[in-house]
Amino acid sequence: MAQVVVRQLEEDVKARLKRRAERHGRSMEEEVREILRNAARDERRSVAGLGSRIAARFHETGLRDDLPELRGQSPRPADLGR
Repeated sequence: MAQVVVRQLEEDVKARLKRRAERHGRSMEEEVREILRNAARDERRSVAGLGSRIAARFHETGLRDDLPELRGQSPRPADLGR
């Protein structure tokens, strides 16, 4: 098993880790292991692009047409019909 040494950890961070470990019924060392495992597991998940996340959020609103991509175009003000 590998070992990791963390130097110059702020005292308040250490105290919060200790309280968190107590809440979960673990040693502080085991709590840190679990935090690192979860962080490494999350890193493997693919993250959807911004456009995909926006489309998913508004999926139920009835918008069915594709929106044009604006890559490489300069921003322009919205035409509000005035």
